[in-house]
Amino acid sequence: METNKKLINSWCMYDWANSVYNLVINTSIFPIYYTAVTANESSDDKVTFFGLEVVNSVLYSYAISVSYLIAAMILPLLSGIADYTGKKMTFLRIFTTIGSLACAGMFFFTADSLEWGIIMVVLASLGYSSGLVFYDAYLPEIAPENMTDRVSARGYSFGYVGSAILLILSLVLITFYDTFGFPDKGMATRTVFLLVAVWWIGFAQIPFRNLPTNVFNRKPTGKILLNGYLELRKVFFALKDQSNITRYLLAFFFFNMGVQTIMLLATLFGTKELNLGSAELIPVILIIQFVAIGGAILFARISDKMGNIFSLGAMIIIWIGICLYAYTITTVNQFYIIAASVGLVMGGIQALSRATFSKLVPKDTIDHASYFSFFDVTYLMSVVIGTFSYGFIDQLTGSMRYSTLALASYFVIGLMILVFVKLNKTQPK
Repeated sequence: METNKKLINSWCMYDWANSVYNLVINTSIFPIYYTAVTANESSDDKVTFFGLEVVNSVLYSYAISVSYLIAAMILPLLSGIADYTGKKMTFLRIFTTIGSLACAGMFFFTADSLEWGIIMVVLASLGYSSGLVFYDAYLPEIAPENMTDRVSARGYSFGYVGSAILLILSLVLITFYDTFGFPDKGMATRTVFLLVAVWWIGFAQIPFRNLPTNVFNRKPTGKILLNGYLELRKVFFALKDQSNITRYLLAFFFFNMGVQTIMLLATLFGTKELNLGSAELIPVILIIQFVAIGGAILFARISDKMGNIFSLGAMIIIWIGICLYAYTITTVNQFYIIAASVGLVMGGIQALSRATFSKLVPKDTIDHASYFSFFDVTYLMSVVIGTFSYGFIDQLTGSMRYSTLALASYFVIGLMILVFVKLNKTQPK
């Protein structure tokens, strides 16, 4: 496969486009806004959702979990249809549109429209997580095998830079809301949600325009639903005979539980255990983003020299150290050390996890979306179970510190399975 720089950069621009959802909506500004508009000290922050009384934070976590579960249920079949029809791009466009429109819909979320806000949360999360399958599936089609690690890292780097830029712009807009003519911070914050929507769908037009629409010239003959199922079934049974992929998916399930849970709940840990305010947490988020750029590039280079498995194993060991250290920290400076360490291995492990799976996919297959659906469903379910176990342990023990020890055990299990994964003989071990 020849290197096509324009094609690769266009693919990376989708990371630039959709990562703003993950940072601005999922991680930083929206959770703060949601907590503010649903807070109710007189009733322990309980809200009424379609007649049911529930704690606001619990409702939000359930909304995210539901979106991931919906994605996990529908993506395998949709990926089979995408492979059968050759229409990965069509599904990528659909879920991008759903996600970005839902972000725009958050503009109308106020204290008086909780149900609307939660529905938008579910749809935005569904659009983001589902689109990743069809985006990731392009990786083995646009990158030569010897460049997969670097291209995957490049994509994540694009995402970290783009989302950090929009986050900074958003913070300026919210902080100096009166300068920009907004009556209050709430209106400025809701305008940020509109900016995320425009950024996401706007920059997505670059990959939409330049990525191929039907790489293998598939020509469906009818019965799309049935044949989509048969396409998925074929890949499922093929996986039974591919022990390396199944072992890797199992290892990925465990260590990704730790990775994603830390990424999603690190700010909550700082708030609850160290009593950090938003003025201290926002710099932490930015530190993580910018350090992650260097981490993604660094570990891609290490994998070039030492192999993917070695590089992943090294990062997992660092993650274990982070979890154990997090159990002991008591100061803001220690939390900043944790943040910098997370950033270093966050970018590397996400980029290399995707690239390693791409290398394990059989070279003679054209069912890339179906294969990557198993990768992304594994990702989604690891998030659901990881975040649930974290909260469950917190509830049982009354401290999030004990949850960090559980996360360390997930990394240990993942590492123990990963050492038995072997890449193709043509690739570094």
